[in-house]
Amino acid sequence: MDVARLHRNLSHTLLDLQRAVEGYAVAEATGLYALAWSQVAEAPPSETRKEREELQAFKKVLNSGPWLEEGRRRAATVDVRQDSPPRQRSTVRPDARPAEKRTSGHVLRREARPVKDTGANRPPSHTAGSGSRAPARRDEPPLLRTGQLWEIATELRPLLEQTARMAATTTWSLITKRLPALPRLHRDDQSVILWLVDEERREGEPLLCALVTVGDRQMHPRFPVIAEQLGLACSGAPAQQQMAWSYAVLKAHQYWRHRRPGGG
Repeated sequence: MDVARLHRNLSHTLLDLQRAVEGYAVAEATGLYALAWSQVAEAPPSETRKEREELQAFKKVLNSGPWLEEGRRRAATVDVRQDSPPRQRSTVRPDARPAEKRTSGHVLRREARPVKDTGANRPPSHTAGSGSRAPARRDEPPLLRTGQLWEIATELRPLLEQTARMAATTTWSLITKRLPALPRLHRDDQSVILWLVDEERREGEPLLCALVTVGDRQMHPRFPVIAEQLGLACSGAPAQQQMAWSYAVLKAHQYWRHRRPGGG
């Protein structure tokens, strides 16, 4: 992976997104926002912290009522202008022929201006359904794209940090209440999101995914697999897995207890 090239592409996308936001181009901004997250998903998390913070700031604007209203107003104004073009008085005599040719006999053609490719309509290069993940069943929501998973994980991490500072745990039901815009997630997507949350952790940081529990503060059944993938030994008998999970929760509480949001 060419990280430098990816950063250049992502910078161009963010610049186009900024222009679309400033111009209240709702549809274009929405497409560019999705494209930026798909590009973010192509790089290691440590390489895109700054860009993901920018995208979180853009998300607040894109979900802002006044911005959306102004965008709709401007779009409606453009539609009215296009549907009702002003009438112009013709200065051409009825018996006159249009001047289509030069004296040399070549037909005059108006050259079309090239349309700038912002990438808003390009499909993401990676989807969450790739790899070994099982397809969604009929009673489950569809698998999300990788960019969408990164977006959710980036938004979820501060919430889990706050949970750790409170020496508490949480569940996906509680997370949904804290993040109302969160879509209904496939169980595989839940696991991937928890893995992504800790994939970007700095050296020495404990696993925040241990704080997402089921029932009455019980270990999430997929925690051992996620922890193993993140480098934490959590195999063995159920009792050993339970002990490893309890220790991970304790370490998360102790680590984040005296750390402020955005601080060290």
